[in-house]
Amino acid sequence: MKIGIFGAGAIGGFLGVRLAAAGADVTFLARGPHLAAMQAHGVVLTSGDQRIVVHPRCVADAGEAGVQDYVIVTLKANSLPAAAPQIARMMGPHSTLVTGVNGVPYWYFYGLEGPWRDRRVASVDPGGVLWTLLPPAQVLGCVVYPAAEVIEPGVIEHTYGDRFSLGEPDGSRSARVEALSQLLIGAGLKAPVRARIRDEIWVKLWGNLCFNPISALTGATLDRITTRPDLRALCVAMMTEARTVAEALGVKFAVSLDRRLDGAAEVGEHKTSMLQDLERGRPMEIDALLGAVVELGGVTGHAMPICESVLTLVRERARLAGCYGG
Repeated sequence: MKIGIFGAGAIGGFLGVRLAAAGADVTFLARGPHLAAMQAHGVVLTSGDQRIVVHPRCVADAGEAGVQDYVIVTLKANSLPAAAPQIARMMGPHSTLVTGVNGVPYWYFYGLEGPWRDRRVASVDPGGVLWTLLPPAQVLGCVVYPAAEVIEPGVIEHTYGDRFSLGEPDGSRSARVEALSQLLIGAGLKAPVRARIRDEIWVKLWGNLCFNPISALTGATLDRITTRPDLRALCVAMMTEARTVAEALGVKFAVSLDRRLDGAAEVGEHKTSMLQDLERGRPMEIDALLGAVVELGGVTGHAMPICESVLTLVRERARLAGCYGG
């Protein structure tokens, strides 16, 4: 079984190292100094007191990687449309694309029963490019929970988390999702198969849609956003609007709003990924985390005035910093 890791940065690198260490046939696709370091010295993963070094195949070109059985994509959502033609080169007719990408996925409405079945989500898939090049029929959903960082080229530091929840868009326990789950479990990871993967996507997104933009606008860390009464109240307002939209789409939340907030507070003095990207001048995942949610509000006919206002502000903040193309 061939596993391609497209965009072998922090999360992709962490996952790929664990798979390679367990004996899987893994190919990393990366670029720049990170790729050069991995090719020269292998890939180093540190996790607590543990240090793992593996020497997988590392390439810069999807054509060189060749067709894979599973292509695991852990890019930022805003990078996916530009990368789609390269990802497609690693996909054969029987390949499976695993989308470990934050926010509303481009395939969200694929096969979803109801009036919006097979609708494209323009915020994350402008012009339907992803839907065309990466057919949703070949997709497995994946919700990523670990936190990791590339601390220097070729070296990945894992901070916490080891769960990658998997799910077919139609909720079935297919042979391909079962096989990947067992492969990840064999690598020492948690890989539950979810019958309702969209529910889990929303639980993670529920916090990210407010924590990330609020942090980018204020510079506040997660503990402050979730415990200061005024900032927490803003989170509650945004999450309440989002829950109405999600439930209109058939989503069932397994946790309460307060529990979701309290769980985030326990993470402590943590900078969200959007704030980190802003500080480093990198493109920000605004549309996948909030823009698409506001779009879905329009689709379902539910007004989202607070989310829309925050979206307007964070987009402008990102434009002024050169971190948002729109």
